[in-house]
Parts: sequence; structure tokens; C-alpha cells
Amino acid sequence: MDSDPALAAAPKPDAAPDPQQAPEPAAQKPAAEPGAQKPKSDAPKPQQTTGPAAPKPVPAPGSGSGSGAVGPAPAAPEPAASTPVPTPGAPEPDPIAAKPVPAPGVTGPFMDPHPPSRRPGRPAALLAGLLLVVPALVTACRLLDTDGITPVPQLLSFLPWLTVPAGLGLLLAAVARRRGLALTAVVVLATTAWSSLPYTTWTTIGHGLPVARVRVLAANVEFGQATDALIATIRRERPALVYVSECDRACGRALTTAFAAELPHYASVEADGSAGSVLLSAHPLRDWRMIPATMGMPGATAEIAGRSVRVQLAHPMPPLPGQVDVWKRELGRIEDFAALRTGPTLIAGDFNASQDHAAFRAILKEGRLRDAAWAVRRSRAATWPVEGPVPPYVQIDHVLVSDEFSVDDVRFLDLDGTDHRAVLADLDLRGDR
Repeated sequence: MDSDPALAAAPKPDAAPDPQQAPEPAAQKPAAEPGAQKPKSDAPKPQQTTGPAAPKPVPAPGSGSGSGAVGPAPAAPEPAASTPVPTPGAPEPDPIAAKPVPAPGVTGPFMDPHPPSRRPGRPAALLAGLLLVVPALVTACRLLDTDGITPVPQLLSFLPWLTVPAGLGLLLAAVARRRGLALTAVVVLATTAWSSLPYTTWTTIGHGLPVARVRVLAANVEFGQATDALIATIRRERPALVYVSECDRACGRALTTAFAAELPHYASVEADGSAGSVLLSAHPLRDWRMIPATMGMPGATAEIAGRSVRVQLAHPMPPLPGQVDVWKRELGRIEDFAALRTGPTLIAGDFNASQDHAAFRAILKEGRLRDAAWAVRRSRAATWPVEGPVPPYVQIDHVLVSDEFSVDDVRFLDLDGTDHRAVLADLDLRGDR
């Protein structure tokens, strides 16, 4: 039978593949003729799965679309993990919002490495401010001529030493680079140093010619404990007037007995402990009087070279917390006494006040008096406390003289058994003309 040419030209369907037969390599298959219909492959198509996609095969080197080989299409390179793959149709991401935000507390390129709470020099600035508080407060009270309230009266005794914390405050302010604080420190240091200069009163010398040399000794024997040391000092120095504070009954009897010949005249307040006081004189005494106070402050009028000289022992209460008002009141009574004097006057003893206390300076303003130590430029010679680990830092023992006296010399003596240094002043009493 003759065959149909159309049927002869049609390709025969491929036979079913034999599972035992290996697949023929693609290179051995004949290339399809131009215009011929591409045969359909009966190979089963891979089924889609819901799991992760299988890795795509990587084409061998040198293979491509122009080699004529039939194989899987080359896989595109996968994007880096840190680079987000844009979704088709999604809006473009904001490049500013996409910048990473550092975690709190982690210093990064977008954070201030020195936040305001941790600025360099902040601890030094705080310490400098604390060091300047006390000098500023005390110096302000000194300039305003007031003793204030506790703790100002106590701190005024340290005024010259407050230049130390003021200087440290200035140094720390400079280290912290705080201009305003450094300027404040300069002002505080300057005013504190100026207030600490030796205080001077008028320098007038008593009018008239000298008529008598008067040696004065003022000592606090601390409850009578330094009585023996004082007796030895009196015998060595031979003063004409001796002012003794905190001289109890036994101390008074010992002094009046030991110097019955050299210092036969005395005025005393007989009491125990710190309340007892005695004033010994080589010159006759009359008109005994006492300033009312917690501790004894006896006084009298001495006849020296034909002149009447008012002699007065001073021993007010110390400015302890809770007793500042008593201290001011008793110093005020000494001020009133000095203001009433019109002739030669000597007031000596333990004033429990320094030149930096307004209540003490008021005695000098109203009573025409000056401190003998100031006249010889020794107003900063410390007299208390001698005992203990702290060295003496304040002068509270004074000899005050009226302008009928000229000051020749002032010395400060140590006495065993007391926390005060004694004051020894050589004075010249001058006549009317």
C-alpha cells in the first residue's frame, strides 16, 4: 500500500522512556531543523511545594545561551542579607528614616559623647562651689559689720584661714573651665584676703611726756590649772598689773599670798571654776566695781604717778552655739563701760572675741581704745588654743589702752597647764601736757 506523503513527513511520537535506559546526553541530540515544530517533552514537570525553594543550579563556566546547549537558565545572584529587596509596586523607603538608631547608652556617630549631665569638669565645678560657700558667707558678714547667728560667730574666728578653701575653689574653677565660677572665686578670695589683713586703728601717741612705765600681764589659767606657771612668770617679768581669768578660789589665795609684797592690792571675784577672777596691782586701788556677767569681771581705779587710771578685767562668755546672745550682751556691757570713760583706761583679759567680730570692734569705736598688739603690728598673733592637736589660730586675749598710753612692746607667753597664751604689754603713761 502506498503511504501518504503528509503522514510520512509527520514526526512519530516518542516512545515511552525505558526506566532501565540512561538518558541520552543533550549534546548527542540532533538540532531541530528550521521551521520544524518543537517537540513536546513527555518528562514529568516538577511539582510546586510550599516549603523553602531549592537552590538554583549554577551554570558551568563557559556555558551560555549562545553555546547551543539546552539546559536550565543561569540563576541570578542573590542579594546581600543587609540590602533590602524592594517589592514591586511598594513606595521607595526614606533614606533618613532607614538609618540605624543606636541603642540607649551606646555611643555612636549620631550621639553626643559628652551629654550635659556628664560634662567634663562638672565634679570639679561642684567641689569648687562648695569650697566657696563658707568663705563667701563669712566675708560678707565681716564686710557688713555683723556677727550674724550660729555658725557665723564661730567661723569668724577662722577668717584668715578661709583664704585656703577660697584659693582651692579658684583653682578647681579654673580646671573646670567655668568662667563665671572662676570670676566669683576671684572676688571671694580677694575680699577674704583683704579682710584678713592686720587691722589697725589710729596711730596717735599719747599726748604729753611719759610719767610712768606700766607693764601689764593678762592670762587665762584655765580653772586655775596654770597657777604655778603664772606665779613663775610674774616673778620673772615683774608686771605692775596682772589680770587673771578663770582663777578659782585656790588660785586667788595662791596669788595673793605669793605676791603680798610685790602686788599687795587686788580686786577679785571669788568663785569656783571659770567664774573666778582676780586683778593684782602694785598701785593702790579704790572704787571697786564689777561688770555684771556670767564669769567674774572685776574692776577698780588705780593711782599711778598721780593719775587716776581705770583698770577693768574682761571675760565675757564665749560664743558657743546657744549662747551667742549672752556673748553679745556681755561684750555690749564692756562697750558701755568703755564709752563712759574719759580718762586713762586699761581693759585686759580673755575677750573670747577677735578683731574679726563686730561686737569686739564696737568696744574700740565707742571707747577711744585701741588694741596694744595692733599698735606694734602683732594683731594676728594667735593666743588660742594652745593645747590640743590644732595649733593656735585666733587672738582672743587682748590688752586695750586709751590714747593716754603709748605702746612700747607686746609679747605673747606660753604657760603650762592652760590653753591660752598670756599677753605681756609694756606701756608708757603720759601726762596731760
